[in-house]
Amino acid sequence: MITLPGMKSDMIANNLTPFEPTHPGELIRDELEARNLTQAKLAESIGVAPSLLNEIIKGKRGVNTEMALLMEAALNLPAELLLSLQSDYNMQMAKSDASFMKRLSSIRNIAALL
Repeated sequence: MITLPGMKSDMIANNLTPFEPTHPGELIRDELEARNLTQAKLAESIGVAPSLLNEIIKGKRGVNTEMALLMEAALNLPAELLLSLQSDYNMQMAKSDASFMKRLSSIRNIAALL
């Protein structure tokens, strides 16, 4: 978290949580568009089913370590960046799930009594 004297931490842009988290598939899609490369061609070149790549690009499936490394080899996108985006996306999605957050709160209350 970034702190600045005289500034509330929740008013610093780098400390804000995006309204809608960025799925790493969005970055892959943008890279494909910039290179005029089709999903089918990329899928073929990295040896995965086009449907798998499409699900990632649409945000319906996450990027795992192997896929991140494949994207790094094919598109020169750092695998660590893709995995970090995926982790941030997963965290934000979990925190936006009201029932899950209620469950966490209940667990924290129980743990506080132990």
